[in-house]
Amino acid sequence: MRPQSPAMPACPVATRLYEGGGVVAEGFGADEIPRLLGEHPDAVLWLDLFDPEEDDLRAVAAEFELHPLAVEDAVHDHQRPKLDRYPGHLFMNVYDVRVSIGDPAPTMRKAEISAFITARALITVRKSESDVSRVVARWDADSGLARHGGVAFLVYGLLDVVVDSQFAAARALDEAMDKTEDTMLEEGGAPRAVRRYGFGLRKALAELRRPVAPMPGLIAEVLRLESGLVDERLAPYYRDVDDHARRATEIIDSARERINGLLEADLNEQSNDLNDVTRKLAAWAAIIAVPTALTGFFGQNVPYWGYERNSGFLASLLLIVVSAGGLYVYLKRRGWL
Repeated sequence: MRPQSPAMPACPVATRLYEGGGVVAEGFGADEIPRLLGEHPDAVLWLDLFDPEEDDLRAVAAEFELHPLAVEDAVHDHQRPKLDRYPGHLFMNVYDVRVSIGDPAPTMRKAEISAFITARALITVRKSESDVSRVVARWDADSGLARHGGVAFLVYGLLDVVVDSQFAAARALDEAMDKTEDTMLEEGGAPRAVRRYGFGLRKALAELRRPVAPMPGLIAEVLRLESGLVDERLAPYYRDVDDHARRATEIIDSARERINGLLEADLNEQSNDLNDVTRKLAAWAAIIAVPTALTGFFGQNVPYWGYERNSGFLASLLLIVVSAGGLYVYLKRRGWL
């Protein structure tokens, strides 16, 4: 058990205090929060906790009267994207995502972020490593909007960064598909490496859709809150984030349809090519079978050149090896082996 005071989480924390659109305090300890909020009655707080234990969150929950069920969700990983309402605060869970489209297959990394939204504080809980500086930079870029936004402005900045990461990931996977589409539709089917990359794309798109698809509903629910968290000044900005979230979902759904169609077309092309090869092999077999059948019917197993001699045996063995090797090279070049 990590040592801690009742009001101070032992996990790494980041803090900021906003008032009048500007930062009036930054980097202070969690034990200073009650004093600073008391000295600045119009200020709003951002408190970030990185990978906290349950005891760390209990210290914060006691100060901000957070519901125990929300605290439990914030501690445990792999919660679905959602917005839950509790007396006195909201609980939100979202995912910041990053994709890599390199070989041998695309990969995706998700960073789960939980957030408690109170009247005067946004408390974020990061359960894995993520670049929180992008969120801070987003807030700093809109100091004018922060003057009247309060906590809703902080929530907007967080959602904007998260949705932008999801939109960028969807675009990256869609562009990666463009580069492989022509190769997958080549005659005879795509090479194995390209086909495996296509399956990797489909898997990455399915994984990406899970954190992205619920976002439009989550943002719409924030806009519909009876508490009036989002006022008329901020509503257009939230609708812009909602538009990006919907576009990301549309890109993913469209890309999934494309990759499924491409993989099906590639499978059909392989099937057609296999049928063609089978037809040719059957034709060659028929050509060879006719003289074999005739000589067998008439019993034409006549002595050959070098019959009952070592030289004849070696000559026949060499002929078998050369003819079989030549047939192997021919079939290999045709791509039948």
